[in-house]
Amino acid sequence: MGKKFMNQNKIKSEIINLSAILSLPKGTEAFVSDVHGEYDEFAHIMRNGSGNTKQKIAELFTGRLTPASQKKLAFLIYYPSEILTKTKSRMHDSDELNQWYMDIFNNLIEVLRYTANKYTRSKVRKSISPEFVYITEELLYADLNTETKQYYYQDIMTSIVSLHEADDFIIATCHSIQRLVVDHVHIIGDIYDRGPHPDYIIEHLAHHWQNFDFQWGNHDILWMGSVAGSKLCMLNLLRICARYDNLSILQDSYGIDLTSVIALATKYYQPLEAFNPKSDTGEVISTANKVQDNCVQQAATIMQFKLEGAAIKRNPDFQMENRLLLDKLTSDKKSIILHGKSYPLQDGCFQLVDMENPYALTPEESAVIDDLIQQFINSQKLNKHIKYLVDNGSMYLKYNGNLLLHGCIPVDENGQLQGLVINGKAYAGKQLFDYFDQMIRKALQHPAVEDSFNTDIIWYLWTGKMSPLFGKDKMTTFERYFINDDALHIEKLNPYYSLRKEEWFADQLLQEFGLDINEGHIINGHTPVKAGTSPIKANGKIFVIDGGMSKPYHKTTGIGGYTLLSNSYGLQLVTHEPFTTRAKAIEEMKDVVSTKRVIEQSVKRKLVAETDIGQKIKQQMDELILELNSK
Repeated sequence: MGKKFMNQNKIKSEIINLSAILSLPKGTEAFVSDVHGEYDEFAHIMRNGSGNTKQKIAELFTGRLTPASQKKLAFLIYYPSEILTKTKSRMHDSDELNQWYMDIFNNLIEVLRYTANKYTRSKVRKSISPEFVYITEELLYADLNTETKQYYYQDIMTSIVSLHEADDFIIATCHSIQRLVVDHVHIIGDIYDRGPHPDYIIEHLAHHWQNFDFQWGNHDILWMGSVAGSKLCMLNLLRICARYDNLSILQDSYGIDLTSVIALATKYYQPLEAFNPKSDTGEVISTANKVQDNCVQQAATIMQFKLEGAAIKRNPDFQMENRLLLDKLTSDKKSIILHGKSYPLQDGCFQLVDMENPYALTPEESAVIDDLIQQFINSQKLNKHIKYLVDNGSMYLKYNGNLLLHGCIPVDENGQLQGLVINGKAYAGKQLFDYFDQMIRKALQHPAVEDSFNTDIIWYLWTGKMSPLFGKDKMTTFERYFINDDALHIEKLNPYYSLRKEEWFADQLLQEFGLDINEGHIINGHTPVKAGTSPIKANGKIFVIDGGMSKPYHKTTGIGGYTLLSNSYGLQLVTHEPFTTRAKAIEEMKDVVSTKRVIEQSVKRKLVAETDIGQKIKQQMDELILELNSK
């Protein structure tokens, strides 16, 4: 219990206050997955409350505002600064503008009041800009049934306009509505990689949301591992950034100087077709960037394979000897012997591989890696963002009876838990997740550039067979780059992905994590749901909400992503249309929510008393009652 009370009256008052909170409706939770740096789309979904804002406006104003006016009000709430600028540019008469201000004040306060009605005054106050908290509360809780209060209300709004505070007040009020429409945001993994601005996403959450959490994804792990000192995570990260023409995230956002690796890459490598960079944005990549991305990708790939060999050899428990491939090259480096068969190599770039010691780095490669890893460890902004991921995140989360995790729970074909054996001890199911969680935190507490088991285990999470974040038997990066044989490119999914359609399997996993099989759900990301395939599995007990927010997946999924909502009435699955650009969304007032599907609905509203927060409040009340009785 955080508070110490001096007398019985204060204790009784707090018990009454906590008891009242328990009877409020449960706040709305939003579950989003696999954002992959797509800040504009993510921010739009957060601004519109995954469609909740539009719905609340319709509930309030249908019959009072036309659908077109409702849409204008919604977009003002989403993008207050931009819509204010557009609106004012069309109004040249001050009386007209002042009247518009007064109408908007009334509408926004009404939306804020409606949105805030299931929260305590204290919680609402925290969502209001400190600059306007007194004014907003006066308007929010004014009794308009009395004539005196009506004049008082009118005078406040008139003063806001006359003192030229109208724009700032509108912007602040819109942000308050955004924060209250959704009470808690869950990010089910993969903020990083592919898209241009994962850094903006973390800043957005840190500055605009009080309640959010992350369940780490496999792509997040690369960035976390790099900050912890994992050279292997860093090289994978660098290779992926180069592959998707996204080196700018390192240079511009996090201040990583890539001069040394670019110099090495352009000195020893020439562009090869297999390493042509891809543009997720659809924009044309400049010739200079194509060459740079291509060569950096080759350099990172070869250094990665060399360090993988060393990591696999020093960690026999990983059982990854089948990924030792450089020593399988023929002496001329033009073919490779795998499973007793020779395969010709395409676009080979093995000029820095010494066949007498194929996993040894050259002095130049070692110098580049040392330079880069020191920069990752010491980047203040990157460390700040990774700290947000760690402090507000975990390998999995049990929240309000649901199990949230990014990838999978490793099992065999019969659904029996599979484990990773480390130093003779087996970890499976919940124990496996807890073990990885502990090791990640330990590695990040003491970053080190020396090779260590702590950093190796983070890299294993990226690519290992028993990794809950990877979920495949192997990662065929080498084969996909160099061998023109589709059979060798196959990465077999863990049986979890085929079994998760079965209700008995969902029940078994919920029990493993100590959750109620009649009330609980498992919420997943990681694997995009293909068009025509349902994201609802196991008779409504498992939800896969990676609907393809990342642009390259739009062709596969046919949509722009899913959001799962859990409110006091039940569960809703929201399907989003593909997002174009922020500018186009504002200009055309084009929202991204296409459909809402009710999954579960309860006649009786779920109250705070029935949530995890409610359990904590009840515990506080018990402690207060004990303190009261002891006086």
